[in-house]
Amino acid sequence: MSEREQGYLHGHHPTVLASHGARTAANSAAYLLPHLTPGTTLLDVGFGPGTITADLAELVAPGRVAGVEQAQGALDAAQAVLDERGITTVELRVGDAYALPFADGEFDVVHCHQVLQHVGDPVAVLAEMNRVAKKVVAAREADYAAMHWYPENPGMTAWLKVYQETARALGGEPDAGRHLRAWARAARLHRAGRLEVTTSTWTYADDDATSWWGNSQADRVTYSEWHDRILATGRSEVQVEAIAEGWRSWGAHPDAYFTMVHGELMLIKD
Repeated sequence: MSEREQGYLHGHHPTVLASHGARTAANSAAYLLPHLTPGTTLLDVGFGPGTITADLAELVAPGRVAGVEQAQGALDAAQAVLDERGITTVELRVGDAYALPFADGEFDVVHCHQVLQHVGDPVAVLAEMNRVAKKVVAAREADYAAMHWYPENPGMTAWLKVYQETARALGGEPDAGRHLRAWARAARLHRAGRLEVTTSTWTYADDDATSWWGNSQADRVTYSEWHDRILATGRSEVQVEAIAEGWRSWGAHPDAYFTMVHGELMLIKD
């Protein structure tokens, strides 16, 4: 994307795409769904592996859907999802969230999920999303400081510390969920219509869910670009493995519980 956009902390390793591929419109964009009807046109900014995009496309079909992503690898993975599901109404592009290649008001709805926390200037991205939206702008972002889990273990505590440290070093804001209203007002979205701010969670609290989440996070720490970013902070391979083992042991615990809190922003234009 633009030179103002910082490096994407997670990268697009298969372990990351597999984890992100569990996201659906139902579990990641429920707040938006009442505003979608067949024929709605929609732009998905930063679509990742494309699973949310595919769901949204099915909901608005035959409406046109477009997606913009910074990495060709993510685009290829998302296109594979669309092809597998036989969805032909979506156009995916590699592009710049700061300069979306679309006309003013070209889409009824402009959506992003877990994008603003990674960019250097989220206010500018929101303003650009507003420019190409006719009716609705929607964004959902995690808030890492609000995440909580049981039982505690040193590996996961270290994971959160290094994640927040690394994200901010790259110019992002890992606690983005709590900033959405402020960013929207700074982008003057409140002058375009009504702002709604809500919250929702992902919760992992049964054996299958905690095992999957713990092993998924351990794999990302071990194999993805995130592994090298942790080492770049001065941590050792032993410390990285301790973080991964913390996730694995947590996921195998019979009482394991994890909640990720998200902020949700919606601009409904007058």
